[in-house]
Amino acid sequence: MAKAAEQLRLPLFPFMVRHFLHQQLNRNSSSSESESRPAEYPNFDEKIKIFYSAIATFRAPSDPSGITGMHREHIRAMPSWRGAPRFDCVLINVDLRLPGMLGLEVACIQTFFSLIYELKVYQCALIHWFSRLGTEPDQDTGMWVVEPDIDEDGDANLAIIHVDAIFRAAHLLPAHQSNQFVSREITMHNLLDTFDKFYVNKYVDYHAFEVLF
Repeated sequence: MAKAAEQLRLPLFPFMVRHFLHQQLNRNSSSSESESRPAEYPNFDEKIKIFYSAIATFRAPSDPSGITGMHREHIRAMPSWRGAPRFDCVLINVDLRLPGMLGLEVACIQTFFSLIYELKVYQCALIHWFSRLGTEPDQDTGMWVVEPDIDEDGDANLAIIHVDAIFRAAHLLPAHQSNQFVSREITMHNLLDTFDKFYVNKYVDYHAFEVLF
């Protein structure tokens, strides 16, 4: 555990794992109740396994390119991919009762990992949350606008979730000012660190267009 925290440069990682386990073991408790009782978090100091990618499988019946509508896509969180880091963004189910983006949240995967607690395997992801701006999509583009969550100290708002909560990959486009030049040094590898607002691209494929309304 300590080695993983060092590798991730996240000293609070062991505490976050304990918080995640407490949430998994107490599904009926609200998040506020869970956060108010850290003394009740289970102890965990075992080894974890870190993974650099995961596969999302979902059905998109309106997309003719998939076999019977089934699709698979790789979601990567790699410290080095073709010479540079790559951390993909995803859509996360937060409320299945709500339609479209109202029931989804956007996050950037920092790493995938698994752990075993009381003989049960937990497949997890460390994520950086993004927040929606406004209560409806942008009028000009029809796309929702999001921004990365930052806490009071200026640090990324991170969390650990179960991979089952991941719906599929998300494609973000920078929401830059039209009257400003874009640096030639910006690439797909540093895009998320350069801009502070992004469009959630619903035009990337059939399925995204259907769900991101």
